[in-house]
Amino acid sequence: MLELVRGLVIGFSIAAPVGPIGLLCIRRTLAHGRAVGFVSGLGAATADAMYGAIAGFGLTALSTLLVQGQGPLRLVGGGFLCYLGVRTFLARPATGPAGAEGRRGLAGAYLSTLGLTLTNPSTILSFVAIFAGLGLGTASAGGAGPRLAPAALMVSGVFLGSALWWLILAGIAGALRSRLTTGTMQWINCVSGLILAGFGVAALIAR
Repeated sequence: MLELVRGLVIGFSIAAPVGPIGLLCIRRTLAHGRAVGFVSGLGAATADAMYGAIAGFGLTALSTLLVQGQGPLRLVGGGFLCYLGVRTFLARPATGPAGAEGRRGLAGAYLSTLGLTLTNPSTILSFVAIFAGLGLGTASAGGAGPRLAPAALMVSGVFLGSALWWLILAGIAGALRSRLTTGTMQWINCVSGLILAGFGVAALIAR
């Protein structure tokens, strides 16, 4: 159980810094309600767990391949962020309670953040360092390979910890939703769109 708790802390800590995914989660919660915002976060949590599994189970060949290919992946992610930024900037403010439009977008909300998070394979390096420091993702004392059971508990904890952060973030943003005017939402859309596009441009020009 100690590995599960450690995974919870790691997952929460990695998810907590607010970047483009956090901004998307907040904006989608304000526009369409808590469910869409939380599901957006679950996409990122799933990607974190996938990268955590690659590191935790010692899949070094796959992690090396992904890290070496992060240039093209960054271009894909940067382009998609630019698209989301323009779309958000031009979006009309949502009014009233979350409705069917938001619920129909759950799959798209999940898949978009899953894909965006997966386009940053350098995250694997963080997990490799953390798991190696905890004695996971490396050969056991008997030479039989990684410690699979502790690694599985750690990866599960990473997902749960990340999901907990997105639940908290969506809950806070959702509590503010009813207090926002149409004008304020328009302003939020414009600022969010510009920031997302900025993240996208930064990813495209990064070397």
